[in-house]
Amino acid sequence: MTATLPNRLTIAIAQMSQRVGDLAGNADAMLAARGRTAADLIVFPELQLIGYPPEDLVLKPALAERAAAELARLAAATSDDGPAMLVGSIERVDGKLYNILALCEGGRVTATTRKHELPNYGTFDEKRIFTPGPLPEPVVFKGVKFGLPLCEDIWFPTVCGHLKARGAELLIAPHGSPYEIDKDDLRVAGVAGVRVRETGLPLAFVNRVGGQDEIVFDGASFVLNADGSVAHQLPDWEEALVETVWTRGANGWVCEPGVVAALDPHPADTYHAMLVGLRDYVNINRFPGVVLGLSGGIDSALSAAVAVDALGADRVWCVMMPSRYTADISESDAAACARLLGCRLDTIPIAEAMTAFDSMLSGVFEGRAPDLAEENIQSRIRGLTLMAISNKFGPMLLTTGNKSEMSVGYATIYGDMAGGYSVLKDAYKTTVFALSRWRNANKPRLGLGPDGPVMPDRVITRPPSAELREDQRDDDSLPPYDVLDPILRGLVEEELSVADIVAHGFDRDTVIRIERLLYVAEYKRRQSPPGVKLGSRNFGRDRRYPITNAFRTS
Repeated sequence: MTATLPNRLTIAIAQMSQRVGDLAGNADAMLAARGRTAADLIVFPELQLIGYPPEDLVLKPALAERAAAELARLAAATSDDGPAMLVGSIERVDGKLYNILALCEGGRVTATTRKHELPNYGTFDEKRIFTPGPLPEPVVFKGVKFGLPLCEDIWFPTVCGHLKARGAELLIAPHGSPYEIDKDDLRVAGVAGVRVRETGLPLAFVNRVGGQDEIVFDGASFVLNADGSVAHQLPDWEEALVETVWTRGANGWVCEPGVVAALDPHPADTYHAMLVGLRDYVNINRFPGVVLGLSGGIDSALSAAVAVDALGADRVWCVMMPSRYTADISESDAAACARLLGCRLDTIPIAEAMTAFDSMLSGVFEGRAPDLAEENIQSRIRGLTLMAISNKFGPMLLTTGNKSEMSVGYATIYGDMAGGYSVLKDAYKTTVFALSRWRNANKPRLGLGPDGPVMPDRVITRPPSAELREDQRDDDSLPPYDVLDPILRGLVEEELSVADIVAHGFDRDTVIRIERLLYVAEYKRRQSPPGVKLGSRNFGRDRRYPITNAFRTS
């Protein structure tokens, strides 16, 4: 007697956050999500049981043992009449470690599939820790053949083509896909849409949300029907549990239309990336809040705004530390920023400390005119002051430097680079200007800060200055940012040579100088705090250059 195949399925997409290494907590959260749906199947993001990216944490045998035990607990929970679960975890077999999906139903694990394509670029280095699985076979659930390409498996045609050839009827692709600028279009049209056209199969893309150290996940899960139409679009940046309804027709499975959420345009997406990254870093690591230096300049003003939007004004402590070179308008602008944001501001003048260092070093500095050494002392006094507050009261020190400065070393190691996290680490100065203008005109959807402007307009329009000497401006030492940033994007994001960039109309001597500054500042960047990844080539995870490096393209 032939079993009757279903013509209707409900599949719940669980777009969730995570905590890397908190296996019991992650399992509990998945069980709670399961309890909120009556779907036939609930699907979770890649490696949701252990968290992603786990890096070398997964090399610990004890973690693999605990993952197996928690997966068994999840499977046992499906012995009731509730939904089956598709769970991302790890599996150790004969000393080899695999990134897997496990189908849990009827109280046990009924099928597993192993990730075939292991990403080994940018933020990803899975080939260091995982063994690639074979080309996966479809997994049968309720008589339906599911193709389960795992994350990177859909970014190339091989796996999905194989699954189609082996009889897969629809594709479900759990992901751990971090945010990058313009990535929404790449996922939908440039990757998932292409696989749908190649295979003629519908595809569900399931992603996570939340920050994990330097990367942040934006969610934005979606379902594409076989004709390429978007049946569901989950929101970005927020957890969501959505039941999708599938019916079998003459031409295969079709997902019924659901809510199509509007995703953040740019630069709202970048602002939310910084907000979510900071929020989760501070909260998961159990800091009571943050402290930062508020100078009256745009970098610290934007950093303070992101902090208030992420954590609330009561958890943000700003400190103004004027020196003899600090302009009166800098003090008034810092006060205005704190007032607009509603956060605490203390003023701690550093003139006495500067005088003490001048006196202390007068003997060894005798006969030498003041120069960069004295300027850096001021920055280090400020860093020391902020670290003292952090040590005494517990808030994490938030660093305020941007990517343009860090690219060329226009920052003081152990001074303004001191801190535990940086929301502007991957934001060029021109991006900082754009984000500041945007935030003054918009309140982010997830923001805890005030409506209306968060900084005086003068903070945005005033020429930037470190104020470490009389009448100092950034463009005394650097090209204007509208010149510097395109050069840096060419050198960093695109890996262009000096000749390539000069061909775009830039002065050769300027490009050679910037390339040299970029390379010699590598040692500083190695000692900088982590910060939110925004683009395709952030310092640290994506771009790994030797400190000692004699190569130049000029």
